[in-house]
Amino acid sequence: MWTDCDVTAVENEPIIAKFYKERYPKDIVIVADAHQYLLDHYKEFDFIWSSIPCQSHSGLRRTSVYKGQNKAIYPDMKLYEEIIFLQNFAPLDTKWVVENVKPYYDYLIPGKEIGRHIVWSNFTIPYAEIENDCIPIEHIKSSSEVYGVKLPKNFGIRKDQVLRNMVNPKLGLYIFNEALKRKQPKQLQIKMEL
Repeated sequence: MWTDCDVTAVENEPIIAKFYKERYPKDIVIVADAHQYLLDHYKEFDFIWSSIPCQSHSGLRRTSVYKGQNKAIYPDMKLYEEIIFLQNFAPLDTKWVVENVKPYYDYLIPGKEIGRHIVWSNFTIPYAEIENDCIPIEHIKSSSEVYGVKLPKNFGIRKDQVLRNMVNPKLGLYIFNEALKRKQPKQLQIKMEL
């Protein structure tokens, strides 16, 4: 969906990186720890999108712990490390956004809520309600497709986890266009709340 730009995607899981590269062959795909890659390469990009794994911040984790389905874990503080790092060291002409789910705790750094997400950025993102932003977990567990992405039958890792971690492409495009102040496509059908 992102056009007129070069994309470098950093993914630590080789199976996901391979699937991504097959889907988007023009993009550069790097198999590496994205947290370390950001630290080493943050000056090289005009736009940075960071999505730290959300499992340790999600209300779903908290609920599953109370139900005895999961064990309690510490929140992954890489989320806040990246926000603080980008706030202080990103080049002034680099737009950036850090995205995650709304956490089960009070935010440690104020951010902007959009749908089921919270984002931190160095540019203004007006509130928008994105259609189909939250796909029910029941649908994800019974499907191999979310947002038009169909995972192969023998994917090799938990499909529901991969699909649940996806960011709605409409949300991604909306934020990307806001960063670049590009016109939003009409088919995006964004519901704005004032």
